[in-house]
Amino acid sequence: MSVAQFEAVESSAVSPQEAAGGLGRDALRRLRRSPTAIVGAVLVTLFVLVAVFAPLLAPYEPNFQRLDLIRPGVYPGPSSEFLLGLDQLGRDELSRIIYGARYSLLIGVVSLTLGAAVGIALGLLAGAFGGWVDSLVMRIVDVMLAIPSLLLAIGVAALLGRSITSVMIAIAVVNVPIFARLLRGSMLAQRRSDYALAARSLGVPRSRIVLQHVLPNSLSPVIVQGTLALATAIIEAAGLAYLGLGSADPSIPEWGRMLADTQNSLATAPLLALWPGLAIVLSVMGFYLLGEALREALDPKLRR
Repeated sequence: MSVAQFEAVESSAVSPQEAAGGLGRDALRRLRRSPTAIVGAVLVTLFVLVAVFAPLLAPYEPNFQRLDLIRPGVYPGPSSEFLLGLDQLGRDELSRIIYGARYSLLIGVVSLTLGAAVGIALGLLAGAFGGWVDSLVMRIVDVMLAIPSLLLAIGVAALLGRSITSVMIAIAVVNVPIFARLLRGSMLAQRRSDYALAARSLGVPRSRIVLQHVLPNSLSPVIVQGTLALATAIIEAAGLAYLGLGSADPSIPEWGRMLADTQNSLATAPLLALWPGLAIVLSVMGFYLLGEALREALDPKLRR
């Protein structure tokens, strides 16, 4: 092989990284022009700011009570003092909604991080080694995917006991097979690409090809899935809390638990169910819109 041919083949092995950088800049430009991305980013930013600055935004402590204003079956509605009214225990609904954003964000981020880390590790093993390693990992993933996600989360949370940590682990377990299968499929497609074959023909070690070339070019769908999975994690956390599998401490302002506590008061105080439900919908909508915009910006097949 001549020097010119060698340099040409070597450049083909590294050019995908440069293309990935160009793709990233192009995706960022598309996101800036996308109304869906802008709306999603605004909702997500608002959700994060509320969670971070909850002590400054909440007018009262989440467990501050005004029992003198509560009557059997009658709860004060919105007023100038309590903008969203009081709940069954005389606590300010607005303050609990604001503090609830902290717990929703904490559960979503931690569970997503755990699930994505384990899923990416499994997907990396399957996509890098193939053969019996791929078969073993994928059979484990298939077993996990065969169980409905909500039932799997309920089983894990019930097994570990009622706590926020149990909810995080349960949601993380549900996300593991999703990230593993997604990364594995993306890596298998990248392994058959021209730059990977060129690097292999030059004698580049497999570990270097996988870590420096195949893996970075396989992460785009994983990043998109992470944004969508964060929205799903918020829904699943609210669902587990609604079913009584969240924290055993009733003073913790979880949106799902707040919905569950209003079941006996829907006829007399329907707004108590509206506010936490609306908070869940808006936060999840923000992550979904941002995730869909990312998917459209990063997927060449979906570009307009």
